[in-house]
Amino acid sequence: MPEDPIAHSELAALTRRFEEVAGKYDREFGIIKSDLTAVRLQIGNLDQKVEALDEKIDRNQAQIIELLTQLVGQRPDAG
Repeated sequence: MPEDPIAHSELAALTRRFEEVAGKYDREFGIIKSDLTAVRLQIGNLDQKVEALDEKIDRNQAQIIELLTQLVGQRPDAG
């Protein structure tokens, strides 16, 4: 069976288009993967900040409770 030059030309064109699209998707996937890594790092940093803030709030609440406990039973005009 003789080779069809038109079919070979079409096949070559389709192959090039496929490879171009595949390359484009590979690059876009790499960008998305990089962006997701950055988001994960930012979430980790936010988690650390929230934990530190929770600890600070706990300390402040403990101080408030301690001060209020000291004030219980004192007359307001005795100061």
